[in-house]
Amino acid sequence: MKYDLISVRSSRTPYRVSSPADIFKVLKRYSNAKAERFLVISLDGAHNVIRVRIVTVGLVNRCLVHPREVYIGAIKDNATAIVVSHNHPSGCNSASPEDMELTTRLRDAGALVGIPLLDHLIISKTGYLSFVEQGLLAPVQPD
Repeated sequence: MKYDLISVRSSRTPYRVSSPADIFKVLKRYSNAKAERFLVISLDGAHNVIRVRIVTVGLVNRCLVHPREVYIGAIKDNATAIVVSHNHPSGCNSASPEDMELTTRLRDAGALVGIPLLDHLIISKTGYLSFVEQGLLAPVQPD
């Protein structure tokens, strides 16, 4: 099975993210999508957005994601951290057991390659859920 990068968006104007609400502003355009999309935001050392990538497009209620596909773009961007997100077309912003497992795998992979996962947002037309705000992902401690 081969994965192709679906979409890449970069900004010439630096946009600093310091909260999940800032991240939601960056990703809001994807919240009404009819199929799940898994997105990665590459951040520089000041937490400015380097690039937003759609890693995969799935079905109405499922998306296939692997850590290598998430981190390859961040490595190419020389990112110092990432935030991941996916949309729930149903409008329900709760995290499934699969979402929890994937977040743990991505956190562990990020620790291995030195690009920490700062947060995972589930977005929809009704708003967002931040794993960090909900206590589902421990905040990254600065070095």
